[in-house]
Amino acid sequence: MSHTAPRRIRLAVALGVAAALALTGCAGGGGTDSDATASASSVPIPTGTAGAAHFDDGYLQVGEGATVVDVYFDPMCPICGVFEKTNGDQLASLVDAGTITLRLHPMTFLDRASQGTLYSTRADSALTCVAVAKPEATLDYLAALYENQPKENSKGLSDDELAGLTDDIGAPDIADCVAGGTYTSWAQRANDAALAGIEGADIPAIQGTPTVLVNGKSYQGPVNDAGALAEFIAAG
Repeated sequence: MSHTAPRRIRLAVALGVAAALALTGCAGGGGTDSDATASASSVPIPTGTAGAAHFDDGYLQVGEGATVVDVYFDPMCPICGVFEKTNGDQLASLVDAGTITLRLHPMTFLDRASQGTLYSTRADSALTCVAVAKPEATLDYLAALYENQPKENSKGLSDDELAGLTDDIGAPDIADCVAGGTYTSWAQRANDAALAGIEGADIPAIQGTPTVLVNGKSYQGPVNDAGALAEFIAAG
């Protein structure tokens, strides 16, 4: 199945709106969110690999290209939404062409901006539910998350709404997986590990989202410039 199928509906990002945003990213926290961690502590953390999920390494992987692109994102980060809407189809095309290995690293530090609902953690868990059940739908579901992205400091989407996002992408029912918080503890562990440090990269740790690494080199260009990102990936 092509990741660039018509159901990856895109919203146009007006340049004037994008230019008005503080496109420096969403700042990460200096450590763990104790309330979020406590909430998910009873959920076992999975290990090994299942579908697109590489649990021990903290990412969801699609594609097997020679160039490795790592994207660190928070589902509630508005600048991550701009990044996805600008670059999502392009990254999916590079995956389909066999050019890149795309590794998605879920972050959860904006749980603090969802009125206690832990939206980032729940959305990351829902994405992982899809990545495990139907790996080829991973990017479609990520696109759906950002097409329906809630505003910061709102409660975010409910579990039922997160599960309902699979309706238009041909993914299996994930309602039980989402309601059970199956991958919440894993998402929070991945977040904490990224904030603590990254091996093999030219930056010591994740300071905010979106952060993009290409073969370990951090992309410093505009998040709303698809051409700039394409050139950076091509230079590898």
